[in-house]
Amino acid sequence: MTQPDAETTVVLHDYWRSSASYRVRIALALKGIAYRRIPVDLLNGDQRGPENLRVNPQGLVPTLEIDGHRLTQSLAILEYLEDTRPEPALLPAQPVVRALVRSVALAIACDIHPVSNLTVLARVAALAGPEARARWNSDNIRSGLVGVEALIARMDRGGPFVAGPAPGFADCALIPQLYNARRWSVGFDDLPRLCEIEAAAAAHPAFQAALPENFAPATAARPVA
Repeated sequence: MTQPDAETTVVLHDYWRSSASYRVRIALALKGIAYRRIPVDLLNGDQRGPENLRVNPQGLVPTLEIDGHRLTQSLAILEYLEDTRPEPALLPAQPVVRALVRSVALAIACDIHPVSNLTVLARVAALAGPEARARWNSDNIRSGLVGVEALIARMDRGGPFVAGPAPGFADCALIPQLYNARRWSVGFDDLPRLCEIEAAAAAHPAFQAALPENFAPATAARPVA
């Protein structure tokens, strides 16, 4: 990725293994938008510190600073990038296909991800222990992915990605969730569409550029809270 010009710097406040941050990194790579990162360590609680709260009042990641704006919430950021930088397109032209693509992305970002975030998992562990936390997360991810597979099965894809031959909006949401499933040893080899999309993304330069491991800090080997 080329370095951003000093006068048009795009800044991404993110955590290397945050699914929401990962979505935005993929979209930026697909759009060819150079950016500078400001890491926010979720395990250290930096998201609740004054520096991050200044740019993201929710105390979350990601935040994207672009065009003089500070944007939060990953799917809203993707929509802004699509509206302001329409090529290459992340959303298909046909309204019904756009709706189907958004339904896949929302199923992940609004249904699977929120009950698997660090705050929820920490609360489950506090109430019922680490084994319950692992079971909670694995069951949630697995059932959610089964549903996503069924949603994608309704689409006339015509290519290896969610909505066709080129990656787009839903792929930006799906690939981080599949990465998270692998981390938690949640199997989905029996879900052929998800496996096909994962393989196609693994060979695509934009997804390779956005991989969490590319941004892992030196302390990444420590246990996940």
